[in-house]
This record gives sequence, structure tokens and C-alpha cells, in this order.
Amino acid sequence: MRQVIGLLLIIGAIWGCKELYKYWDTVKARKQAEDRGGAPPPTAAATPTALPGLPSNLESTLLAAQKQGAAGLKNWLKLYRAYVSDPRLAAIELDYVVLISSSNPQEARQLFAAVKQRTPTNSPVYPRIKQLEKTYQ
Repeated sequence: MRQVIGLLLIIGAIWGCKELYKYWDTVKARKQAEDRGGAPPPTAAATPTALPGLPSNLESTLLAAQKQGAAGLKNWLKLYRAYVSDPRLAAIELDYVVLISSSNPQEARQLFAAVKQRTPTNSPVYPRIKQLEKTYQ
């Protein structure tokens, strides 16, 4: 009889731990959804080239500017910013922020703040903003 009771207690403990883990998982998922502002997780690919907003005829000029580094990207943004829209514009500007952060941290912080302010939480670029946020605030 003692063995049966012991076995039932062990099974009950395992079942209780499993239920507790399920509950913890749902609470964690709910908290993450609240942290995102209730927005669904981004569905677009995180790769900048897959983001919409850049006319295809400007793709080659962007690649050439990226090869030139921060100066080339700055000139490209001056010339073509008006023709590019978010979320691709935000991704390009974040690339530029990262490139200039060591040489011009003040400009990097200002540009990061501008990108962050105009980017909604459901944007595919938002996870990258959250990743860089502690560095540029």
C-alpha cells in the first residue's frame, strides 16, 4: 500500500510540475506581447534587402555607396532619401548610424532617435531598433 501511495505522489508531482510549466509559458508569452505593445510579431524578413520601400533602380547605387563606407552612405542618403520610404529607409539609416557611431556619436544618437520616433512597433525594423536602443540612448 505504501508503494502505491508513493507512486501516486510521484505521478502527482510530475503532473503538477508540467501544469506549472504550461502556466509559466503562457504568462511569459503574454508579457512579451505586452512589451511589444500588443502588436503581433514582425512577419517580414529581417534582411534589409527584403524590405519594401526602395525602388529597384536605386538598389545598385545603394550597394555602391555601402562599399564606400560611412561617407558614401551619407552622400547617398542626401541624394536619394526623398525617393526611399520606410521600412527600408529606416534600415539604411540604422546601417549609417552603426557606421558613424565611433567617429560621430552625437550625429549617430540624433539620427537613431529620429528613426526610433517614426518607426512603429509592428515594423520589421523594430527588433533592430530595440537591439541598438541601449547603445544610442
